[in-house]
Amino acid sequence: MPTTTQTLRMVFRSQGGTSMTISLDNPRTDLTAAEIEAVMDTIIAKNMFSTNGGDLASKYDVKVIDKTTNDLYDPA
Repeated sequence: MPTTTQTLRMVFRSQGGTSMTISLDNPRTDLTAAEIEAVMDTIIAKNMFSTNGGDLASKYDVKVIDKTTNDLYDPA
């Protein structure tokens, strides 16, 4: 039986130009772009993460990824 999962992927750019991704499984289905951007702004403003490329400096990308898995064999 197919199972579907969702992952919220937030991508940031660091001061050094590298990217850093934060992925969260099973985000709320009614989550809005404005809510996500507000969280990303807070993460940047509070300097919550540091990377090899320096502190996070900007938002780069946001995606909600749907993944469907079809399990074709169950050895049970």
